Amino acid sequence: MGILGEDAMTVRPSRSLPDYVELRCVTNFTFLRGASHAEELVVRAKALGYLALAITDECSMAGVVRAHVAAKAAQLPLLLGSQFCIQPRNETEAPFTLVVLAQNLNGYGNLCAFITKLRRSSNKGTYHLTLDHISEAELADCVVLLCPDRQATEVQLEAAGRWVLGSFTGRCWIGVDQLRRLDDELWLHRMRCLSELTALPLVAVGDVHMHIRSRKPLQDVLTATRVGKPLSECGYDLQRSAEQHLRTRLRLAQTFPAELLAETLVVAARCSFSLEELKYQYPDEVVPAGHTAASFLHQVTYEGAGRRWPGGVAPAIQAQIEHELALICELHYEHYFLTVYDIVAFARSKNILCQGRGSAANSVVCYCLGITEVDPARMSVLFERFISKERNEPPDIDVDFEHQRREEVIQYLYQKYGRDRAALTATVISYRPKSAIRDVGKALGFDLETVDAIAKGQKWFDGEEVRLERFAELGIAAEGLAVRQLLTLTEQLIGFPRHLSQHTGGFVLTKDLLCRMVPVENASMPDRTVIEWDKDDLDAAGLLKVDVLALGMLSAIRRALDMIGQRRGYAFGMQDIPAEDPQTYDMVCAADTIGVFQIESRAQMSMLPRLRPRCFYDLVIEVAIVRPGPIQGGMVHPYLNRRQGKEPVTYPSEELKIALGRTLGVPIFQEQVMQISMVAAGFTPGEADGLRRAMAAWKRKGGLGKYYNKIVEGMTSRGYQREFAEAIFEQIKGFSEYGFPESHAASFALLVYASSWIKRHEPAAFLAALLNSQPMGFYTPSQLVQDARRHGVEVRPVDVMFSEVDTSLEGLPNPPAVRLGLHMVQGLSAASALRIQTARQAAPFDNAEELARRAHLEQHEMKLLAAAGALATLSGHRRQQVWDAAALHAPPALLQEAAVEEEFLELPEAPEGEEVVWDYASVGLTLRSHPMALLRKKLDKYKLKTSEELRHMPNGRMVRTSGIVTLRQQPETAKGTVFVSLEDEHGTTQVIVWRGLREAQRQVLLESRLLAVKGRWQRQGEVCNLIAEKLADLSPLLGRLATESRDFR
Repeated sequence: MGILGEDAMTVRPSRSLPDYVELRCVTNFTFLRGASHAEELVVRAKALGYLALAITDECSMAGVVRAHVAAKAAQLPLLLGSQFCIQPRNETEAPFTLVVLAQNLNGYGNLCAFITKLRRSSNKGTYHLTLDHISEAELADCVVLLCPDRQATEVQLEAAGRWVLGSFTGRCWIGVDQLRRLDDELWLHRMRCLSELTALPLVAVGDVHMHIRSRKPLQDVLTATRVGKPLSECGYDLQRSAEQHLRTRLRLAQTFPAELLAETLVVAARCSFSLEELKYQYPDEVVPAGHTAASFLHQVTYEGAGRRWPGGVAPAIQAQIEHELALICELHYEHYFLTVYDIVAFARSKNILCQGRGSAANSVVCYCLGITEVDPARMSVLFERFISKERNEPPDIDVDFEHQRREEVIQYLYQKYGRDRAALTATVISYRPKSAIRDVGKALGFDLETVDAIAKGQKWFDGEEVRLERFAELGIAAEGLAVRQLLTLTEQLIGFPRHLSQHTGGFVLTKDLLCRMVPVENASMPDRTVIEWDKDDLDAAGLLKVDVLALGMLSAIRRALDMIGQRRGYAFGMQDIPAEDPQTYDMVCAADTIGVFQIESRAQMSMLPRLRPRCFYDLVIEVAIVRPGPIQGGMVHPYLNRRQGKEPVTYPSEELKIALGRTLGVPIFQEQVMQISMVAAGFTPGEADGLRRAMAAWKRKGGLGKYYNKIVEGMTSRGYQREFAEAIFEQIKGFSEYGFPESHAASFALLVYASSWIKRHEPAAFLAALLNSQPMGFYTPSQLVQDARRHGVEVRPVDVMFSEVDTSLEGLPNPPAVRLGLHMVQGLSAASALRIQTARQAAPFDNAEELARRAHLEQHEMKLLAAAGALATLSGHRRQQVWDAAALHAPPALLQEAAVEEEFLELPEAPEGEEVVWDYASVGLTLRSHPMALLRKKLDKYKLKTSEELRHMPNGRMVRTSGIVTLRQQPETAKGTVFVSLEDEHGTTQVIVWRGLREAQRQVLLESRLLAVKGRWQRQGEVCNLIAEKLADLSPLLGRLATESRDFR
């Protein structure tokens, strides 16, 4: 019995519409061909009364999970398959399409393996298939539809028919399309002749590319993008009509002979596979001989507990360990924990810094296994946030590794499990406004300059809407037909998948062949393979994902710890950082946190002087409180007011004091919302976790409404005020996607404290480590260097006679100076930098010529070094360096040792302004005067204050200031407000630009490199901001100076 059930084959009265199953249909995961989402196709097929729908993307299974989820919700049977274009080997063959549908689990596995074979043997995003590459056994337990090309000759048709008959006897059909073309009758006749010749039955197929006919213009745009021409030049590449949509059954009855429509049910009846049948099995390499997974997990957990608590494990902790182990074993997750334990153990054995985060930090078992470093005794552990019986799906353990060394961990997994059982998860790269505008504009025939100008006017904070004002700015009438088409089609295209990329570190590991569960293809990076599903697909299909993520701050901390150990003369690790250091907290309270993990942003820096963290748990709250969730839920100010003694600390009931006591009665963490729902509204732990998951997705999917009555009625029936219950529900909505788990905040707080301590006590190592770990964080190398110099750190320039490849410390063990590394020279390759270091270690260089010869440097590389001032010890000032480098043409090998006598030409030194311009262009920073200091006399004419003068201004004063723009940020919760950081010779000024001013002076705000601001000075305690009222662009004063602004949402 197939997917349709027993009654699908019953004969209906002739007057009713014929039953139908669409057997050939692509989604937009057949990139630049399919013009509808899988979900749209499923919903439309259900609405039209189709008995089932087959998803047959070309050589891909990327869209099937989305289709499966939608079909399950719509209660529409779904057939899974794929289609392939078979290329001719010679003139006797014509190209044709083979549609392959999985009959059962084995057939699905064979089809996935077949797609994998084609994708792995071709470049990313392509495949090549001829009849030589297909064998009958490869596609066992699949049914096959031959869909010939209308250009084929009778001889070519017969050859294709006989090949299909010979290869797939008893499970093959000829797929016939009828697309309202002039030759439809003739084509049907030719197909009937082929059927008589080969005894292959005919079946109707729609070759569907869209769910409704009105998507035809978008489908045309996709075609134009694929062939790389404007629509006006696409000709026969475009579909000739809009017939390739899901047609009504009335139209199908008018188009196809009845027997061809009836045959679709016969084909569908042969296919009974559903994705529900996929059963994931964990790899078992992690369990040693003589152990079960449960016994080994028990052993390593208690071994770890012995290391964590050498004085003995407290009864409460032991009870929690036993509770967790029992639940882990009951739900059969032992392999998962052991897999993550194995990865972490490998990283530690190679001295790679790593740390688990997310809900895993709620687990004492994870703490014992060394996966996380958050001591559960310091936290309120809520294991149900991590694993719940009701949820019955694998927990999610994210592990961060040093950015530069994560590849070692990835290759370890490939080596341990093999390429056929380990692969990275996909990330779907979708059309965003800019890319959609570009592709639609080119297809519609807009000239490239106009398209580019429209796209560039779309800024990061404009969201998914295309700005109509941009057309007016460019002098284009927004009411014109071409512009209306551009807007309509762009809107439709936004969110369409463009191609598959690799996830930052989500690994799928399986016991058996991974390629039988989901196709695997080559990633664009060498030595990487990626599956065709993303993390949401994996969750829906129930496959295990292990997150091997990269965190730049871990790289920086590792480097800093190594440098500290080098200076102190002994190995210095995270555990050697003294806990609860008062001087570190003094620095944090003063918001002196440039470069520090997580608390370096403008929002965090404005919160620190108000929150005034004095212990580790305060940092946990600080990390979580500056998030859109708590801000939207109205929780920040009540917490601050209570902490500062402005309002009393009260609790709605004694029982809620347990959940809210540590945050002064104000819910801040996801775990607290779960606890409130359990304690005050009577939820079970699993229901509370369901609430958490609904909180995370309600903006995208809805689903919170069903909890309203349960929460409000549950709380009022237990004696709580209705107002309080409704306030709690509003706070839950406010959390939306951003409510921060306490466990996650605690994992991050460890790194916040470690990086703060290093900055306070080892500022030179802190700077060197950050520079060696770029790009990361909010600040440019220039800002980091300036901040370090303000803290008394001596920074020395790049110099070929002293610099290593990386930035390093000099003058150990005394308070060290930072020597900028050769990696700072823009354009200089890592290999060339290493050759310079190696050659110098053998013997110092006497002059620039000798450097070029011994380090095998080309002339352009010598010019790069000269531009960066890195030849100063050999050649003197920068103009002299550039002159020397320009003279160095590489001599032939025969003459390399020959002496060249040439008179020395002495050039005058450059003025400081020119030197600063060179510095910024070649190294991205200067150790000379700040550009603003050089411009100060000119700026004084405009009565512009320095950041230092502003710090002494009273609240409410109208002031003018200026600075180099280093950051623009518009958080989603800011309601259109843009925050701008301006830098001058004394530090940074934070400017707040309200939405009205942003729209009025958009161009000045977004394009200025040197910005002057007139506005009102705002001072609240130690927190100062400038509320902008007018902006002016002073960028011309910078001349050729290259500056950089980091823009964030």
